[in-house]
Amino acid sequence: MMRTALGIVLSLSLSGCSAGEDPATPALWQADCPGERQAWLFGTVHALERPAGWRGEIIDNAMSASDLLMVELADPGDGKAGAAIWERLAKSPGQGSLTARIAPDQREKLGTVLSKSGLDDTDFAEVETWAAALTLASATSRHLDSGNGIDRAVIAAMRGKRIEELEGRLGQLSIFDSLPEKEQRDLLNAVVLDAARDGDEAADIAAAWRRGDMTAISRATTNGMLADPQLREALFTARNRSWSARVLAAMDRGSKPFVAVGAAHLAGPQGVPALLRASGCAVERAQ
Repeated sequence: MMRTALGIVLSLSLSGCSAGEDPATPALWQADCPGERQAWLFGTVHALERPAGWRGEIIDNAMSASDLLMVELADPGDGKAGAAIWERLAKSPGQGSLTARIAPDQREKLGTVLSKSGLDDTDFAEVETWAAALTLASATSRHLDSGNGIDRAVIAAMRGKRIEELEGRLGQLSIFDSLPEKEQRDLLNAVVLDAARDGDEAADIAAAWRRGDMTAISRATTNGMLADPQLREALFTARNRSWSARVLAAMDRGSKPFVAVGAAHLAGPQGVPALLRASGCAVERAQ
């Protein structure tokens, strides 16, 4: 989900689960396409409360057989680069009160979320609405650590192989920055509603990822911000179409890519496996 798109220091010398790691058997697909083209699709999470022991023979064999790693960001740990791009895109003078940018019936919930987060309405006077929404989403998920993100772990495990960014940091944040203000406000409303609910969606998604439960993850892609048709198109389906085209193009060049992206993007009839299947590939769960 996008909350885990906000965003691991693991010992990768062992395939099994070491002390302090949560055992995990995340979903992996193998795509066999016409012309002996081949790819693997691996669902990740961008942040976890604790490290996860995600490696095993099936995943290790797929990483070994591939010659190209495709990820959303090639440098998820480069905070300095991320901060510079954020500053350029997220800040704009004269944005006004955050309270004035949210639906009136959500203002009380916004006040509660801000209080819990240690933030104030005035902190966002020069912050665009989409960036304010992502800031609140991140602030209400503080128990998650991007250092435990599986994207980072896969990059470390495949060090030495070619790497290709599917979006890059600028491209990813530009998707939010290009949303019309109405959709940015819908995003803010969805984040505040989610943060104000009982329960912990991020923890539920992490648990579903660990057990490879794509049915639960698929259900999550129809809730919250992704229930809004315009936000769903911009943040989910359009990205999936773009990534699928990039994967097919890589295979056309003769590469055998290992594609590691947020698990939600591999779920359901609009997920990358389904799109590759629709293009003529045989796509099956390998784990």
